Amino acid sequence: MSNKKEAWKEGMYGDEVREKILEFAEKGWESIPEEEKDMWFSRFKFWGIFHQRDGQESYFMMRLTNVNGQMTAEQLRAIGEVARDYATGPVDNPEFGDAWIDLTTRQSIQLHWIKLEDVPAIWDKLESVGVTTRSSGGDTMRNIVGCPVAGKDKEELVESQPILERLEEDLRGDDELANMPRKFNISVTGCREGCAQDAINGIGLEPAEKEIEGETVTGFNVRVGGGTGSREPRRARELDVFVTPENAYDVVRGFVELYHEEGRRDNRQKNRSRFFIDDHGTEEVRELLQEEYVDFDLHRRGRNFREEYTYNAGRPPEEGKTDHVGVHEQPNGDYYVGLNVPVGRMTARETIALADLAEAYGSGEIRLTRRQNPLIMDVDESAVDALLEEPLLDTHSPEPSAFARGGMACTGTEFCGIALTETKLRLTRMLRWLNTNVDVPDDVEAIKIHYSGCTADCGHAQTADIGLQGMRAQKNGDIVEALDIGVGGGMGPNPEFIDWVSQRVPADEVPGAIESLVGAFAAHREEGQPFREWLEDFGVESVVDVCEPKETDYEDPYMHDAKQSWYPFSKNESPAPTTVDDVPISSD
Repeated sequence: MSNKKEAWKEGMYGDEVREKILEFAEKGWESIPEEEKDMWFSRFKFWGIFHQRDGQESYFMMRLTNVNGQMTAEQLRAIGEVARDYATGPVDNPEFGDAWIDLTTRQSIQLHWIKLEDVPAIWDKLESVGVTTRSSGGDTMRNIVGCPVAGKDKEELVESQPILERLEEDLRGDDELANMPRKFNISVTGCREGCAQDAINGIGLEPAEKEIEGETVTGFNVRVGGGTGSREPRRARELDVFVTPENAYDVVRGFVELYHEEGRRDNRQKNRSRFFIDDHGTEEVRELLQEEYVDFDLHRRGRNFREEYTYNAGRPPEEGKTDHVGVHEQPNGDYYVGLNVPVGRMTARETIALADLAEAYGSGEIRLTRRQNPLIMDVDESAVDALLEEPLLDTHSPEPSAFARGGMACTGTEFCGIALTETKLRLTRMLRWLNTNVDVPDDVEAIKIHYSGCTADCGHAQTADIGLQGMRAQKNGDIVEALDIGVGGGMGPNPEFIDWVSQRVPADEVPGAIESLVGAFAAHREEGQPFREWLEDFGVESVVDVCEPKETDYEDPYMHDAKQSWYPFSKNESPAPTTVDDVPISSD
């Protein structure tokens, strides 16, 4: 039996929802029937329109989509101008002010404080430069990720860009496949560094080679059923299939169609692709693909290049890139420059400035990474030094501290209805405190701290050196925001998810616990040893003993249960309109 969201989708979903959004936008927020709001908000997500949480009625988050994080300066400038003109809320964020963008872990962008009435004008502006919100949320194929420097990196083994573009146009563009059982993630990378993180996607293509009829052919091995949420993470499993670039699209489409048709729709807790693979197994899925979904013989897996994976792999810097921050040479002699944006938030002014720099110093092309960072592409060698002197790079440095370089965070209770704690501002201040108070060995480029406001793990806490997930706890008789602390996650040749070592730590005691962890790492590591390798030697049981939550001079100003307020940074009444005249009343 289908659940209520399946019934809503059966009534209307996909592209046809757009006209209803435009209709509601023309008539205003109050035109959405109160008893139908949940249904329409669920449908709106297909077009990237997410209603913000209780107390923020009439305000929406807007998620964009751009395959593999690629965009032009013109597109980014338009996004920055939309943020400046429309993504402005009733209360400033104490750290970021008003009007900003959030870079996501799927190489795209989110905007907040969007009014429904402004959506048509925003769409007009974005779509005039080729930016869309279609299929960026809901039970759809989400933004397709890959190597952000595809076609412009020395480590690329097989070209992936044509495949990515076809998947975007022909697969994600197919309205017949818009209504998936749950959201579905696709990754394709031809590089040998593993930066698309195939292990945490519904289906991932990884570079491989295989001898076929006496000839060595480059292509992809296929992995399926990865994901990190709900404290039930799964590494994507080998499907034992090798595909050539010419057949890659058909195999991905075949698996999408199989999951679309056979995936469970009765239980939303158990209908993601990772559970689909749990239920059916890779051998059965492979047989079904061969028998019903592709019209060519599937080759068994080829030789992969996972041993060369370095992206978020916990390896020493000299073995290869762990991210794309810094100055890196392209095969043609140009350079790309990766900026560090801790927690992934940039102001509208910074966003427009970034677009200007990409045009002034590079080709105008910008790419986004899975670590919430932007890259300026195609910079002539003679222009690199001048670019590095630009004021924007003082704020978003290509040479950040180890803590800033490793910081990632989800949206949190600032806007998310399921989050349990505030995230982005807290981690920003926490990173600043760690930078000032905790010494990191000189040869350590990054301590990856990822923060998710709940177990959905949108901040990828499961894949961090130190993972944080929002919880609640009691302290001095009060309910306060708290975090679970885990260690030892990462991707690379052998993906691992974190082990939880301290539970429900009051938020103001978390920096002290991290200080103890990093202190033990610095004291006991071998020279050149990164955090993840040290942990394997030191042992998780020993880390439990040294991870000591404690109060320090770090002050967390948002210890109160932020989920109970309409906005974590405001003590005033919610301004959410409840009448056609926009007269605000209390969120109670």
